[in-house]
Amino acid sequence: MISHRLRGLVQLHVAATTAVATGYFLVIALGVRYLPWLDLNPEVKLFLYATPICVGMIVSARFWNVLGVRFHMITWTDAAAVSFRQVLVVALFIFALIVATKDRTISRLFLAFYLCSVGGLLVLMNRFFPALLARLAFHRMHRIPAICVGPPRSLGRLSAWIEQKQHLGIDVVGILCDEPLTATMPPFTTRLGAVADLPEVIERMDIGQVILLGLPRDADDALKIVEVCQVAGCRLLIFEDVFERMPMPMVPVVDQDLIFLTVHDEPLEDPLNRALKRVYDITVALPVVAILLPPLCVFVLLMQRLQSPGPLLFKRMRRGRRGREFGMLKFRSMHAKAPDEQSEASQARPGDPRIFPFGGFLRRTSLDEFPQFWNVLIGEMSIVGPRPHLPAHDSEFALLAKTYSTRQLVKPGITGLAQVSGFRGEISDPQHLRNRVKLDIHYITHWSIWLDVQITLKTFRQVFFPPKTAM
Repeated sequence: MISHRLRGLVQLHVAATTAVATGYFLVIALGVRYLPWLDLNPEVKLFLYATPICVGMIVSARFWNVLGVRFHMITWTDAAAVSFRQVLVVALFIFALIVATKDRTISRLFLAFYLCSVGGLLVLMNRFFPALLARLAFHRMHRIPAICVGPPRSLGRLSAWIEQKQHLGIDVVGILCDEPLTATMPPFTTRLGAVADLPEVIERMDIGQVILLGLPRDADDALKIVEVCQVAGCRLLIFEDVFERMPMPMVPVVDQDLIFLTVHDEPLEDPLNRALKRVYDITVALPVVAILLPPLCVFVLLMQRLQSPGPLLFKRMRRGRRGREFGMLKFRSMHAKAPDEQSEASQARPGDPRIFPFGGFLRRTSLDEFPQFWNVLIGEMSIVGPRPHLPAHDSEFALLAKTYSTRQLVKPGITGLAQVSGFRGEISDPQHLRNRVKLDIHYITHWSIWLDVQITLKTFRQVFFPPKTAM
């Protein structure tokens, strides 16, 4: 019931923003005579261009899934991020229409004005309209009194959730439990009686929602609570306390009639997401390999000849997705010497004598990583993903961070969330490694194409403004 309320709000908001974005286009197009500098050709088929705007806004509705339950409590930052994505999708659909129809009548200046101004309008709507919708949809008669039933120890975890549901018309008025309350209970907690008092409390307080705090150990006791709610016509929501007993977050998976729990969500197991990520990888890597890499190879080779003669590239084995080894390419930044496994396994440090001067510049600016765009192009790596380490380091790091091997669920990347968050360079202590792994796993479980774009842009910025950890 609660998820349907939230989903309904999102759909209403999407319909409203779609109508506003489309209507705004028609309004400024029809009123363009008051803005002669936009120079809109009167022969333009306005309703033809209204179609990609409408479709783009509907397609961008999936961006609200990122916010989840925070939809009705959206911040300015969230509103700006969602609005930017909406405008970007609409712009792509308009561009596709222009390419498909080869239309030369539409003014590019007019389109630029529309996209910029509608972006500001969407920011305002996305910031204020969801909360307004919630107040209008769930006022007075649509609000539902609710009670919690069971051990109060779970209320600490549920307190933030209960506070959020007030915006969706769910008012928790108290708890029924057979245990005394402690002083650390949330402020909304009022003991209304024992669990056995459930039928009387439902009738007396006109309760419409019961939140059961974990299933009772006795199956008969659980069945009695279910029957009481069914007889009273009261909704029942069961909070599964297995999440309380596990030391890490769990993700429910529903398959046919069975319910499973898993440790990690994996968006990249969706074939469509994998295809989208591969398209993004090729789109970025192909121009780099075809245009930027050849002259860069010539320049690096010349500098190497001047400072440290030897091979242009440095190729060493790394472990990729599912632990498969591949040869990762880099521009050589150290003096050329005979292969030495112990020396190669030693991480580079500030002032490392093995690094020649121009090699240090390559490492600070991440230019030494550019040959890896070839690894991306042939499918061994991705633009964004967990950075691969030497196989010898993998074995060592797996002992320091229990979840380290989880990084191998996806392809390794040229850059990653950990790197743009300040965790790059030498791994100096176990906590530094754990922070890296934590961010890598966050990337795996929260992947989106937008996250890849953000990380790529931040990495591009670091080429010109290297962080202090770069070396």
